[in-house]
Amino acid sequence: MIYPAIGMVEFLSIAKGIEATDAMLKVAPVDIIEAHPCCSGKYFTIVTGDVDAVQTSVKEGLMLGEHFVMDSFVIPNVSEQIYPALKCAVDIQRLGALGIIETFAAASCIRAADSAAKAADVTLIEIRLSMGLGGKAYVTMTGDVSAVEAAVRAGVEEIQEEGTLVTSVVIPGPHEDINKLLV
Repeated sequence: MIYPAIGMVEFLSIAKGIEATDAMLKVAPVDIIEAHPCCSGKYFTIVTGDVDAVQTSVKEGLMLGEHFVMDSFVIPNVSEQIYPALKCAVDIQRLGALGIIETFAAASCIRAADSAAKAADVTLIEIRLSMGLGGKAYVTMTGDVSAVEAAVRAGVEEIQEEGTLVTSVVIPGPHEDINKLLV
């Protein structure tokens, strides 16, 4: 089921993350998309539901997480592309230009991906969050060159000021074998 809002809290403590996730699920009628420990001893929780429920849930996570909160967000009208990209469930028949945004935090990666998907006619391929990545995250997308450039630019602008951007690239004509490496 796809809802109009998505929210996330990224914790610096696994124990606090589990405690806060429990409270987030109890305080509002949200569905959990993901919640688990990740690299560098962090824990993150992603929930979805109607806007008020997601806001209430994330607020509870922030309150319980206190100084163990690394990052968070609520996106009221999230792009529908976010959900399949998080599950790496996007089937790409032909890879066009390839855009990649790499971040130091999972939450900023999802925010960048949402902005990118809304900015231009691209297809999000995958959003990889912190698992086996040393706490980093990245999103990949494809489309025609100008759309991918615009999307990557929008995603970068969304997070650039907070200092979580590692780098971004656009590969106009990726080798055909690159498609095999994605998803």
